[in-house]
Amino acid sequence: MDPAADRLAEFLEVMRQLRAECSWKREQTHRSLTRYLLEETHETIEAIDTGDETGDWGHLREELGDLLLQVWFHTVIAEEAGEFTLDDVVGDIIDKMRRRNPHVFAPPGQERAAAGDATSVNEVWESIKATEKARASVTDGLPPGLPALLYADKVLDRLARAGRPAEATGDDLGERLLALVAEARETGVDPEQALRDAVRRLL
Repeated sequence: MDPAADRLAEFLEVMRQLRAECSWKREQTHRSLTRYLLEETHETIEAIDTGDETGDWGHLREELGDLLLQVWFHTVIAEEAGEFTLDDVVGDIIDKMRRRNPHVFAPPGQERAAAGDATSVNEVWESIKATEKARASVTDGLPPGLPALLYADKVLDRLARAGRPAEATGDDLGERLLALVAEARETGVDPEQALRDAVRRLL
C-alpha cells in the first residue's frame, strides 16, 4: 500500500480516538467548526501569498495539514451520525474528477475527449458542471458570504455563460468596481488575488 495512504488511514483513527477521548472535540458539531474552517482557509491563502514572496513553503505545508484536519474532523462527526464516511467523501470526489475531465479519463465506452488548452478544458468542466447542477438561477449555489469581488466574478461568469453578458454602465462606486471585475475577467486576472497582491505591495 502507498505509505501516504497508510498515514491518511492512521490520521482517521487519530481523529476517531480524539472524538472518543477529548471532551472538547467530542462536543464539536459541523456548525461549531465552521469558524475554524473559515479561519484555516484564510491562513492557507496567506501561506500561499508568503510562499510566493519568500520561496519558503513550510508554512503552506502546515496550513494544508490544518485544512486536512477540518476535512477529517467533519467526516468523523458525520460517520458517528451515520450520515457518510470518508470512503463516501473520497469516492464522490474521484467520480467528479473522472466525469469532469473527459480529456484525461475516457467516459465509459468512449474515447478520451480531445485535450485543449487550459481555457477550453475549463469550459468543458463548467459545461459538465452546469448539466449536473441544473441551476434554477444565476446565483443558485453561490454562497452569499463569498467576498464581494469573487461573488461579482462568479455572477458575471454565469451571466456570460447564460448568454446574458452584463455591462457596468453607472458611475457610482459599485458600478465602477463591477466594471473592474469585468475587466479582470476579460484579461484572465483573478480580481481577489490582484487586490490582495496590491495591498501587500503597500506593506
